[in-house]
Amino acid sequence: MAKSSSIFSDLRKSLREKLKESLISVLPVSALVFILSVTPWVDISTKELAFFSLSAFLLIVGIGLFNVGADMAMTPMGQYIGEGLTKSKRLGILLSVCLLMGVLITIAEPDLSVLAEQVSAVMNGKLLIVTVGVGVGIFLLLAVVKIVFHIDLTTMLMFFYMLLFCVAALLIDSGKGAFLPMSFDSGGVTTGPITVPFIMALGVGIAMTVGGRNASENSFGLIALCSVGPILAVLALSLVARGDLVFAIPDYSMEKVLEEGMGGLIVDKMQEVGVSLVLIVFFFFVLQFLILKLPRTKILQIVFGIVYTFIGLVLFLAAVSLGFMPIGFKIGSQMAAFNPVLLIVFAFIIGMVVVLAEPAVHVLNNQVADITGGEVSKRQMMLALSIGVGVSIGLSVLRVHLGFSLLYYLIPGYLISLGLSFFVPKLYTAIAFDSGGVASGPLTSSFILPMVIGACATMQGESAVLDFAFGVVSMVAMTPLITIQTLGFKSVLSVRMRDSEAMRRILASGDDQIIYFE
Repeated sequence: MAKSSSIFSDLRKSLREKLKESLISVLPVSALVFILSVTPWVDISTKELAFFSLSAFLLIVGIGLFNVGADMAMTPMGQYIGEGLTKSKRLGILLSVCLLMGVLITIAEPDLSVLAEQVSAVMNGKLLIVTVGVGVGIFLLLAVVKIVFHIDLTTMLMFFYMLLFCVAALLIDSGKGAFLPMSFDSGGVTTGPITVPFIMALGVGIAMTVGGRNASENSFGLIALCSVGPILAVLALSLVARGDLVFAIPDYSMEKVLEEGMGGLIVDKMQEVGVSLVLIVFFFFVLQFLILKLPRTKILQIVFGIVYTFIGLVLFLAAVSLGFMPIGFKIGSQMAAFNPVLLIVFAFIIGMVVVLAEPAVHVLNNQVADITGGEVSKRQMMLALSIGVGVSIGLSVLRVHLGFSLLYYLIPGYLISLGLSFFVPKLYTAIAFDSGGVASGPLTSSFILPMVIGACATMQGESAVLDFAFGVVSMVAMTPLITIQTLGFKSVLSVRMRDSEAMRRILASGDDQIIYFE
């Protein structure tokens, strides 16, 4: 009885802390919207502000509950599965489970279904979903192979990104370059808030069980590799697609959401989140029955965590659909008409703060701080991510304004990020490439993407949306690779400068300080 009351006491304390964190995360985005509403740049009605306020409240509660659930259920489940399957020393079972889990979890991702609907005119939507799922499953398997056999992450990333750009060149050569931005965006779409904590913890569980000198560094990289698979899958499908891809701008108005009713919206989101969660939970309990055999107290904690995760994500997704998506589209279209340069500046600022509200970012920051023993702090991570995302969204709006190919950003960006990997500690490289997939979360696709689509429709016309608005998610996934590795490069330089200064002082002090022992 005492143990049970202690668990609930810890739960209440954790919930208070997570709600406080989410309040601090959501307030900057909300404040920027309210500041814009009193300027002549954007016309936001009182009704829209009222529903946006409700959405912000739901977002705060949703992120808080999700983060509690991730700590109690998603992260432990991934870690227990990784540890249990690795300790069983049955590599075939470990790889088979990872392949199957990667496929099924990805197929259940709601954002992937949205992408499939948009391209259904030129490629089979179900085929696309299955192909992307297989891509993630194969790359999750490869990521586990990397951990088990201690394969260098930089070498793998170098190979697969070179392969990726070769396929992209073939796509452009075949006259289907319009598919390119959407293909690169698919890498961020498939690493959703449900799968990210689970996959990251799976890597930690396997790496810590396998051990080795670089176990901490080896635990990262699963998200990085799983983000490559969907891009290659969609690029390959685009090569065989027939016809032209025509993107119709959805109805982003708040009136449409209100007509459908809050009840219908909540039910839709419950179905989306439920389908995604049930596959992970099913796999976990099958493995619990066959292999893991965890004690009842841990299972009870995981069950409570699953409930918190479910409620939190339903509230989060309902909030972005109700208030953030319509307001994002209106800000982009109206500010682009008023002053495009002002919109570019605003895009940089909103990018810096919107990443604070991404649920999986907090999970990543906590894991990085734990694994590195504080060497890479939460504050350092958040600063690097904020700058990276801010720059990426500002550059994306600049691309919309000037109208040039996404490859002008991606090719030099990935060359810089892959080049930096040779000069920074490998731990920073692994964290950076994982951060790219995590930063491009649901708030980016539900607030930032509608904003950029609205701006593109105003500046370049609706027919140009696919060419210039899409690609913003891939930019958000790319820039943290540079900023976080720059953080690592700065750390290396600081150590060398301290060592150099220490040596200079020793030499400057003369031979008097040298003691000879006989």
